[in-house]
Amino acid sequence: MQRYELEAWLGDDHQLTDEQIEELLRTSAEIDEQYPDPDDQDDAEAALVAAYRLMVEAPESLIAELAVARTAARAAERKALVGLRQVAVTRISNGDATEAGFARQAGVDRQAVRKWLGKKA
Repeated sequence: MQRYELEAWLGDDHQLTDEQIEELLRTSAEIDEQYPDPDDQDDAEAALVAAYRLMVEAPESLIAELAVARTAARAAERKALVGLRQVAVTRISNGDATEAGFARQAGVDRQAVRKWLGKKA
């Protein structure tokens, strides 16, 4: 990322000094090395946002916010998996779906579906 790109990304009211912009530019380069795959750009963006926010916010607040978001995401994932498990058990038991077909449709591993059905320890 070039400085002008970073400044455009930050916008006009970024609250950073020239030294902080240079530091964030270096951090951006490190993040780009950590996430070189184009499919990982959302991760790279999240890392850059966190790096910027560390410069303008209290770290404790940012950590607390991200911890809450992570906890909520894990709870949502668990709820979705429990629902998918029940749908798998019902549909496959009724013959309305196959293990492989359901796994593909639900975006889960077939072995997870087999475990839900009690076929794998």
